[in-house]
Amino acid sequence: MTTTLARGLSLAALVATLLATGSPAAGAPAPPPVVPVGAYGWPLTGVGGDGAPARAGVPGAATRLFDPPPHYYGRGHRGADLAGRPGLTVLAAGDGVVVHAARLAGRGVVSVQHDDGLRTTYEPLTVTVAPGTPVRRGDPLGVLDPGHRGCPVAACLHWGLRRPSTTGAVGALEYLDPLLLLGLGRVRLLPTDP
Repeated sequence: MTTTLARGLSLAALVATLLATGSPAAGAPAPPPVVPVGAYGWPLTGVGGDGAPARAGVPGAATRLFDPPPHYYGRGHRGADLAGRPGLTVLAAGDGVVVHAARLAGRGVVSVQHDDGLRTTYEPLTVTVAPGTPVRRGDPLGVLDPGHRGCPVAACLHWGLRRPSTTGAVGALEYLDPLLLLGLGRVRLLPTDP
């Protein structure tokens, strides 16, 4: 009886926190974003929106998957690496505005802010857009450069996804699996019993 009562009180405390703050309790992971079907597409030319190629080395095949860091500055892989080839056109995965388009740490990086609050990032590429440029899904952002560390083929696109953090820190962004935008991200089932 006391265990059931304690669980009920814990659930009541969580609900009260959500109602008071409008966000999950501190430390609780936010649910993945809800992405309308067809809102986003593959960020490389030659790859259709009907599924990722299965063979390594085929443009778009994932060569390294998202591995979230345990904390904001921790080790991990903050995106997915997609196989390509040097000179392949890199495309905007969805509609938005270019917020960064320049060399960063020796490689070309483009970030696109989308209306739904998500931000996608693409690297390494020779950038062909400027900050402030509105883009539509499929618009070119640049061409893929060789030399992405750990890439098993001639060139890989590192594709990242972020959204505003639920921690409350001003300007903080949370890393997400970009394959979620295509319905292919890693799904984690959480227990329903706290």
